Amino acid sequence: MGIGEIIGLIAIGAVIGVLARVAMPGRQSLSVLATVVLGVLGTLFGYWAAGRLLDDEVGTIVGLRWIIGVAAAILLAFAYESVLHRSGGR
Repeated sequence: MGIGEIIGLIAIGAVIGVLARVAMPGRQSLSVLATVVLGVLGTLFGYWAAGRLLDDEVGTIVGLRWIIGVAAAILLAFAYESVLHRSGGR
């Protein structure tokens, strides 16, 4: 993975993180860094899951990667928020 791919992953992850944060109901206490990290993790999961679901024929269905990525980032953000509030943070 080259530096361009890493920068692209971070940029796409930031967008997916923001989309996930906007899609979540209520007020969130996620920092910008947490939003980007959860977005990157959601992006990685979205690309992996879409490849597995469609036998790596996702070149024409890029939107599915985004949808799965946003859904994964939302789930990760909910999990992060529940752990944060359970441990007494923020």
